[in-house]
Amino acid sequence: MPIFSYIAVDTKGNTVKGTVDQPDRTNAIATITKQNLRPISIQETKPGEQTKNLGNLLGAGKIKPDQLVMFTRQLSAMVGAGVPILRALTALSDHVAESPLLKKILAGIIKDVEGGMSLGDAMAKYPNTFNDVYVNMVRAGEAAGILDDILKRLALQQEKSTTMRKKIKSSMMYPMVLLGITVLAFFGLMLFVVPQIGQILKDLGGGDAKLPAITEFMLGVSDFMTAYWYIVIVGLVAIVYGFLRYIKTPKGRHQFHYILLRTPLLKSIVTKVAVGYFTRTFSALIEAGVAVLEALNVTSRAVGNAIFEEALIDAEAQVKVGKPLSSVIEAKDIFPPIVAQMLLVGEETGQTDTVLVKVADFYEEEVDRAIEGIGSIIEPIMILVMGGMVGLIAASVMLPIAGLAQTIK
Repeated sequence: MPIFSYIAVDTKGNTVKGTVDQPDRTNAIATITKQNLRPISIQETKPGEQTKNLGNLLGAGKIKPDQLVMFTRQLSAMVGAGVPILRALTALSDHVAESPLLKKILAGIIKDVEGGMSLGDAMAKYPNTFNDVYVNMVRAGEAAGILDDILKRLALQQEKSTTMRKKIKSSMMYPMVLLGITVLAFFGLMLFVVPQIGQILKDLGGGDAKLPAITEFMLGVSDFMTAYWYIVIVGLVAIVYGFLRYIKTPKGRHQFHYILLRTPLLKSIVTKVAVGYFTRTFSALIEAGVAVLEALNVTSRAVGNAIFEEALIDAEAQVKVGKPLSSVIEAKDIFPPIVAQMLLVGEETGQTDTVLVKVADFYEEEVDRAIEGIGSIIEPIMILVMGGMVGLIAASVMLPIAGLAQTIK
């Protein structure tokens, strides 16, 4: 039986870690909830037995966002046309040859639905494909009899989220290429150019020639990298791997996101992205008929930032005791003032979902502008770094040459 490790919060707000043995993720969540704990993170660990739960095995892969959007839109159209769920799922399963994993997942969902399970519960067995937001909205749509409309909203939301991620990745591509070129150029100069120049300087000045400190330093670094290049490469790979592993841990993720929110160039864009995810996801859940507390809980896990996640979990606890969400959000300085003001308007008019959609649209436009701005800032910074590196090496070479020229005179 699979073993699930979890991080949860108790009734006093304390973080609790542990493991449970359950046949699938849904039962694991139910077991944790019965202990008066609110799960934040649940991950399957390697079980002692060799058998694995089919849902987790198939959920180990990733479905491309575009494929999921297309599936969601097609299912919405078929359900809206009056096609029964089972027939719609079977028809879609027969036409997803481009994604064998999605075909297998749909086969599992069809089997569960035939056995009497609701569509939302069947999808919940594949968390790597259908996240908490997706599952909860489907459940709400089934309960309210508006599944086709909910699926349309889901497809729209996924398209917007995918578009935002693509824009962020594309904006960071050029700086990352420049960084890669800078690193390769530095290694090339230190391994092949500087040693040759160092030998020329020693030949010209003699073995006892006194070189400037900067030249001695560069030659020392070059000698070390030339002699122990394998240690340097292994060390760099270990540092990068260790960093990536660390930021996936709860403590590392929290610290990394905290630093991002304190970095001048990144703070604005990180905040706007998180607020955009929060407002769009929360409004979609509220519009689907999900209760406010449950919507906050689900949104906290979908916002993508540990600091905002903790803020929303705390907001859920305060709303549970009767405080208005707008006042709770207003007290948290990580949220821009407009979010609390628009929430207040939504609470007074009973149109929270509509108001928050406007906030989400606004911040998504702001993210586009911020991405363009940060790209124009990072480019000259990277060029300056490359120029500084070349200038440092040039200075380490030209200073001793100038000294030798004066000696010759």
